[in-house]
Amino acid sequence: MASLSTQQAEQYLLSKPEATLDYPFGEDVKVFKVKNKMFATLSFGKGTEKDAGTKISGFYCINLKCDPDEAVMLRDIFDSVIPGYHMNKKLWNTIILDGSIPRGEVERMIDNSFMLVVSKMTKKDQQSILVQL
Repeated sequence: MASLSTQQAEQYLLSKPEATLDYPFGEDVKVFKVKNKMFATLSFGKGTEKDAGTKISGFYCINLKCDPDEAVMLRDIFDSVIPGYHMNKKLWNTIILDGSIPRGEVERMIDNSFMLVVSKMTKKDQQSILVQL
């Protein structure tokens, strides 16, 4: 089972049409945006939030937007998927890059996050992105 490295995750996030990298929360948190709307964050888990702290410490983590029902299902399936760390826990999941989730599954979650954000944009912005897929 091939897992996704931090570098591969960053490359995949930036391969999305019109994806940009920003640091609005400081140099420790990479924020990936499409048309100025956040669809992912990537950071090293330091663990300060009560429930998530011990799980994320020592690993890179990706925060991804998710359909609320799917978010709960993914948390039930994968021990390394937890409610969004420092995010709206209904709409965001944190994926701990500890090697336990197959690369293709993490990429699918990234794709879903990207498309959820794009789906909330104006038709014009959606079309300018979708034509590049």
